[in-house]
Parts: sequence; C-alpha cells; structure tokens
Amino acid sequence: MPFDLLPTKLDGPKLLQPKVFGDERGFFVETYRRSDMMALGIVEEMVQGNHSRSARGVVRGMHFTVGRGAGKLVRCARGHIHDVLVDLRRGSPTYGQWEGYDMTDENLVTLYCPPGFAHGFCVVSEVADVTYMLDAYYDPATEREIRHDDPALGITWPVPAGELQVSQRDLDAPVLADIADRLPFEYFG
Repeated sequence: MPFDLLPTKLDGPKLLQPKVFGDERGFFVETYRRSDMMALGIVEEMVQGNHSRSARGVVRGMHFTVGRGAGKLVRCARGHIHDVLVDLRRGSPTYGQWEGYDMTDENLVTLYCPPGFAHGFCVVSEVADVTYMLDAYYDPATEREIRHDDPALGITWPVPAGELQVSQRDLDAPVLADIADRLPFEYFG
C-alpha cells in the first residue's frame, strides 16, 4: 500500500503519509489510488478536483457542506499550510474540538476530511498550492461556514492575527454556537 496511516485525535479524519520515491533528480509519489483509499476506510468516490494558490497569512475556511455532507482529500502541493478540522457531529465525544495538521510539499501528507467536519487552512509559507478532491460536486446552495476565530473553538493559527488575510464571506460567518441546532451531522461512533 502506498500510504501509511498517521494518528489523529479526532475520530473520522485520516492523515495519510504516502511512500515517496526520490533521489538527486527529484521524487515520485502516488497521491491517490481508489482501492487503497477504500482499504483505509475512505469509501467515497472522488468526483471533482480543485487547486488553490494563496499567499502567506491567507485563511480559507472554516467551510463544510450540509445535506449528506462532502468528503475531501486535501494535500499541499507547494509550500506549507496549517490545515484545521472542527468536529461538527452531534453526540461526538470531540464535538466542537479542532485538530491542526502541518502539511508541506516536503512531508506530502494527505488529509481525508469526512462529512461532519468543518475544514480550513492557513498559509504559513510565502505561497502555497493546495489541491483537493471532493466526493460530491460543488454546490453553493449546500456550502456553509463557521468563523475561523470563534472564541469557543479557540483555534490556534500559526500566523499572528494581525497578519491573517480572510475573505469577507469568512469574516461574516457565524460562530458554531449560533448554528449548532441546525447542523445535520450526527456521530455514530
């Protein structure tokens, strides 16, 4: 299998360390193989791929999809990001808790974010390219967000608050407590 599973404190997400084959010329890494993902419990079929480029201090998130939710595979293809998930599943022992993962173009880890989690990241390097695959087509009618700086969540971003660059949409997002009773996610641990 071209991936090793790394530990996470949240139940559901999966942090994958790919096997990298490199020498003085560079490297080769397999970033996705459906059969191996299924063996690791990632059974959803990925149907859409996206790529973003952002400057240092950009925060994208915290986003999630309602309805059936959407799973995504995220990786940092260039630079360094601090990727964050927040558990939104009612009844989960880690509901409202977050976990962050340093993802770089050197460690090449891939993060599986299952439905029921808000996802976001902050760019630590001067520039970062983030690629992600989704198991559902993007539909703006089902996308939601919570504040990246919700004091009840207490997310620690690696860039000073005064240097963060956040979209107006994300600045206008509600805190988790204001939408908690409308979340469709439940924990079935």
